[in-house]
Amino acid sequence: MKKIFLSQIIISLFLCCFIIYPLVVLISNIKIGDIVNLIISKQFLPMLMNSLIIGLVSTILSVSLALLFAWCIQRTNIKHKTLFSLLFTIPMLIPTISHGMGLALLWGDNGILTNLLGINIHIYGFCGMIIGFVLYSFPIAFLLISDIFQYEDYTLYEAAEVLGLSKMQQFLKITLQNLKKPIISAFFAVFTMVFTDYGIPLAIGGKILTLSSYMYREVIGLLNFSTGAFLGSLLLIPAVVAFLFDLKFKEGVSNTVSKPYVIKVNKKRDYITYVLIFLMVLFILLPIATFALLSIVNQYPLNFSISLKHFATAFNLGIGKYCINSITIALLTSLVGSVIIYYTAFITAKSKKTFSVAMLHLISLLSLAIPGIVLGLSYTLAFKGSPIYGGLAIIVLVNLIHFFSSPYLMAYNSLNQLNTNLEDVRTVLGISKLRMIIDVYIPNTQETLIEMFAYLFVNAMVTISAVSFLANYKVMPVALLIPQFDAQSMIEVTSIISLLILCINGILKFLVYLVKQKYVFK
Repeated sequence: MKKIFLSQIIISLFLCCFIIYPLVVLISNIKIGDIVNLIISKQFLPMLMNSLIIGLVSTILSVSLALLFAWCIQRTNIKHKTLFSLLFTIPMLIPTISHGMGLALLWGDNGILTNLLGINIHIYGFCGMIIGFVLYSFPIAFLLISDIFQYEDYTLYEAAEVLGLSKMQQFLKITLQNLKKPIISAFFAVFTMVFTDYGIPLAIGGKILTLSSYMYREVIGLLNFSTGAFLGSLLLIPAVVAFLFDLKFKEGVSNTVSKPYVIKVNKKRDYITYVLIFLMVLFILLPIATFALLSIVNQYPLNFSISLKHFATAFNLGIGKYCINSITIALLTSLVGSVIIYYTAFITAKSKKTFSVAMLHLISLLSLAIPGIVLGLSYTLAFKGSPIYGGLAIIVLVNLIHFFSSPYLMAYNSLNQLNTNLEDVRTVLGISKLRMIIDVYIPNTQETLIEMFAYLFVNAMVTISAVSFLANYKVMPVALLIPQFDAQSMIEVTSIISLLILCINGILKFLVYLVKQKYVFK
């Protein structure tokens, strides 16, 4: 017990030092006059409403689609389920600005499908941002919800069939009840992602301003740190709301899977599932295929002949070196992060619900709502002049903290599904916590651990905002070159960088697929 209490203190201090302290420093730089000027300005209320409307619509669509396709993967007899799950996560393998670029090339005023079909859907504005945010956030919602399906106990469904409940009643009474907490977690995770992202609004927002895109303009364009800090503090509100909802639904479902779910034969259901998955994969891949096309044509849209000159230009600019930087940062982030995050989730999920545990849970959720640009700015103000500033360590730290919450929720929800009586058994038998984690919890949540590692790696590869203030020439990740070359109208080079990041992350996801096939889905 003393060791667990000590480890809880160490993790709490770690999170306070690298989440709470930088935010306090950032907030201390807010000037009251800037707050008043922003609130009374004409654009503040429209920006707030834009952010709320786009966030809510995108979140509802994303979570609904995630629930549908998580059910399609976990509750049908279709083949190649792991491959389809991999395809669903492709949007998270590239920076968000690439989604906006792909949609603009596809449906813009001079887009490929716009010219081909003669239909202009006016992609710039609300429509484009909602589509882009659904593409961006769907993989996260899918992972959070799909991960929990495997922990359902089929004996509940057998009892429901004996009682004469229909399939729809079983779905409403059992499945949704079991998934209630993960769905709520996914809703807030997606909403805060959408609410705080500025990449898609900048790429395809047109004249529509959101709080996040306005904050980007104020901090990056005008170096107005005070206004940026105030806007960043507003964007923290969803994390507090998420925590309050989590407290309300903290009981959740906790059981041991005494019988795995039995999927019955239903060919009609499986055929419909194949059609739905094909449409979703097409929706996901079309924008990516479009900017991939841009990188191999001579001059879009004037000359569509195949040419590799843009690749030569990109590598002559030294993107290979920056790719090595990105891979190193991503590996360190995922290795160190997986250990720290999993153990944090173990403490909060398997300890008594004391005030200190509740506060640790709140701090663990907090980073989800911190925009990358705010986190990067706060680290600059808090750690400038320290030994870690300007090196690899601070970039790994900011990535670990920036992406802490989503894998934490994955581990937290998965561990909560395991029977709480296991802890009583451990105490009676005198088994150490470490041995219990290694021999019981990790084997029963190994797929979740693999997904956590992959999530941290790919996000460390694609992030731009969190490291923009902290990287220098020696440790700059390749994703940071995208806004630089985009500002120089070198859109073909930005496409190649996006493709390169996609390929690296794709290789990692393929390796994860092989590991699952060999060790998880035996």
